Amino acid sequence: MSAEAEPRSGCPINAAIEVFGDRWSLLVLRDIVFGDRRYFRELQAGSMEGIASNILADRLKRLVESGLLTREDTRPGQRARYSLTEPAIQLVPVFAQLGSWGLRHRPTSHSLRVRAELLEEGGPELWQEFMDELRREHLGVESAKSAPSVRERLNEAYFAAIKSS
Repeated sequence: MSAEAEPRSGCPINAAIEVFGDRWSLLVLRDIVFGDRRYFRELQAGSMEGIASNILADRLKRLVESGLLTREDTRPGQRARYSLTEPAIQLVPVFAQLGSWGLRHRPTSHSLRVRAELLEEGGPELWQEFMDELRREHLGVESAKSAPSVRERLNEAYFAAIKSS
């Protein structure tokens, strides 16, 4: 939905769904947030769900238009880098809650559920730490750095789960 489009209603849930409620938008954001994929080719190659290039291009454009991503201006032949905006960073608790729901109510694989489990166990304190980390990486905001980073801890658990599978 472009920034100028009229929403179907004034309902806050509808307003959110109109921005990222389609089949792919949250998955694209997920891959940028958790996978640190910032370029088109990285997003397409790393898509576990197999997103088509035309769909990815459309979703990236929509996410930029809706203010959830920024696209770095590039010269011809250069790769454009995408960055999260503050509203997108604030989706971390939503991702954590969606993951928790999925753990309880949907079939999942061991290796892909470990990040959701860690986010659930870490709760709001870990979510805030991760959002601060994303602000440093995507917005250049200075803050106290945690070591190791939340993403490193999530990825460590993910790769350990893959090895044990």
